[in-house]
Amino acid sequence: MSQTTPIVHKTRTQVVVEVLREKILSGEIAAGEPLRQSALAESLNVSRIPVREALLQLEAEGLVKFEAHKGATATKLSVEQVAELFELRSMIETDLLIKAIPNLSTEDFLEAEQVLELLESAFKKENAVASWSELNTQFHTCLYQAANRPHTLEVVQGLNTNCDRYIRLQLLLGGGIPKAEHEHRELLNYCKIGNTEKAAELLKHHILNAAETIKQLVAQQVK
Repeated sequence: MSQTTPIVHKTRTQVVVEVLREKILSGEIAAGEPLRQSALAESLNVSRIPVREALLQLEAEGLVKFEAHKGATATKLSVEQVAELFELRSMIETDLLIKAIPNLSTEDFLEAEQVLELLESAFKKENAVASWSELNTQFHTCLYQAANRPHTLEVVQGLNTNCDRYIRLQLLLGGGIPKAEHEHRELLNYCKIGNTEKAAELLKHHILNAAETIKQLVAQQVK
């Protein structure tokens, strides 16, 4: 019995993480809104312990901020944060892709194609918004993992988690879906033919161009 308790406890915490993450990313919990542990525990029908642990995890993801005398709040959107996160992504992901392309296999391309089809299908469904960022990250990971840089890939996944709510803004409010679909297909094709230079150039443009759109949207929302 002693071995099952932490597994159940961890699962409960993870459920709370996923529920709160979705509420913050979707805007149901607004930026700057206080996250009161007792109220959250009551609404989610759990004790305060998994709520506390979930908020700490979300703090590590950049979605929650703890302040003295104020407690936890949903982090505010920031133009400066967008610039930093997306510039980091453009540098690290471009380098990963350059290292990965010579090692990409037929299986990697098949996996990337399957994920891309799922993403394109999700784009067409209003109730699938929550899966967009996850599938987007999966697609890019299919192209990066052949670089054999697991620690760098872990950093990229952390950056993507922090970028999640910003990417949704771009796709939902910035009209970014058709452009994303086209650029993903083009990127996959450059990788297939081994055109490293074109692939890296497109990826950098893909990330930084999204950042410009998002910065404009964030500037409007934080006025």
